[in-house]
Amino acid sequence: MIPNNHLLQADKTYREAFAKLLEDYPTYKNTTILDDLREEEYGRLDKQEHVYLDYTGGGLYADSQLTEHMLMLRDNIFGNPHSHNPSSMAMTKLVDQTRSAVLDFFNTTEEDYVVVFTPNASGSLKLVGESYPFEPGGHFALCADDHNSVNGIREFARAKGAQVSYSPLTSPALRMDLNRLDQILDSADANAHNLFAFPAQSNYSGVKHPLTLIESARERGWDVLVDAAAFAPTNHFDISRWQPDFAAFSFYKMFGYPTGIGALLIRRQILPKLRRPWFAGGTVKIVSVKALDHYLADGEAAFEDGTINYLGIPAVEIGLRHLSGIGMDTIGNRVRCLTGWLLDQLATLKHSNGRPLVLVHGPTDLEMRGGTITMSFFDSERQPISGQIVEQLAAEANISLRTGCFCNPGSGEATFQLPESLMKSFFTGEEGINFSELVEAVNKAQGVDVSAVRISVGLASNFSDVYRFIQFASSFRDQTADQYQAISAPPESGLRDAA
Repeated sequence: MIPNNHLLQADKTYREAFAKLLEDYPTYKNTTILDDLREEEYGRLDKQEHVYLDYTGGGLYADSQLTEHMLMLRDNIFGNPHSHNPSSMAMTKLVDQTRSAVLDFFNTTEEDYVVVFTPNASGSLKLVGESYPFEPGGHFALCADDHNSVNGIREFARAKGAQVSYSPLTSPALRMDLNRLDQILDSADANAHNLFAFPAQSNYSGVKHPLTLIESARERGWDVLVDAAAFAPTNHFDISRWQPDFAAFSFYKMFGYPTGIGALLIRRQILPKLRRPWFAGGTVKIVSVKALDHYLADGEAAFEDGTINYLGIPAVEIGLRHLSGIGMDTIGNRVRCLTGWLLDQLATLKHSNGRPLVLVHGPTDLEMRGGTITMSFFDSERQPISGQIVEQLAAEANISLRTGCFCNPGSGEATFQLPESLMKSFFTGEEGINFSELVEAVNKAQGVDVSAVRISVGLASNFSDVYRFIQFASSFRDQTADQYQAISAPPESGLRDAA
């Protein structure tokens, strides 16, 4: 039985654990603004006794964000901005205002960068893939830790004849193999178009890959794409300092609402290099049916297909103001303290026979890592306990976490040291297999459960959340995997995990 928040305050063990947190991570005391904020803006968490540990999947919105946005919509008349009538002009003003807010938040200017509004980070990444001038002799370099939305760009590169290379991960730390990356970056033809893409923070392990790679690659003639979707919610990404050519974001991961809006920041100097393969409403200056020709619009307009989510975009500025009011340093400090405590506690979880209950995949300390922790559970006989079963039991305890491979196949392959021959064997048929079938096949072949368990903390997280998770994890002590076989896992768990 996992104690609820009301019982925790009177629990001696809880109070002692909290005192230990303050002793080991004294800067936690500097984040009390977040406790007040949780009560005022995220009170539904405690009211429903819900432990939310899926911030890498999606952030939570504050009550005031909804209120301010709904009042704006209720009290005004807004029309499609592709016009010059009063309602359209009112909307255009707010959209432009939001673009400026995005540039300000990431510490850059419209002289240096263009803000393109997209459906999400994946939409941003696709824009780069379809527009970048891949060519024979050119090179597309990735990190094995990249999300599938970055992995997918390789299909554009291969279709245009460019070479594709992955920088592997070291094991067990799951950090980029920088020696191999140097070899890849040095091997490119400086006269061709070369693109290097990597995540600022791993969606799988929480590893923070060094942003100094941006300058290092650009000095060698590479253009650089940074996937900042997992990094931006708890870290300040200073675009003016790092100057990537492209940076992709999802706003729902940063502040929960609105969903369906992301952004691609494009360095203006690289804009002339991009070539879109098609056009749509709003992306052209002029188009002719009889002449069978068109001219693309300038700047961001050339990349925003059709009508943008104009009623939702003003909510982005509201969300950015919400984060700025809290302070990214405060959020990052809270996340760091809670993550450190979690890692400390997970290391102590053992069965009565001394065998570990969980194995953390990736860094087990706070050096260059964020608030995402991925792990596997094991019984007292070292047999894996299915991640899907852990997910179902967590749901019964009102804990939101995530299982699967989190759309990071390279990270999973490195974590479980899956041989290339085994992975190739899954791509011999015409129809393919789904994730559940993959889990079963790998378990049979390798004796490992690749459906890992991921928890992540964010701006509304507090100590009771992480304490209750550790209590939940402790409930697996001295249990055997066979005891859980009768539990039916959620159907196709992890199949459509886009985060």
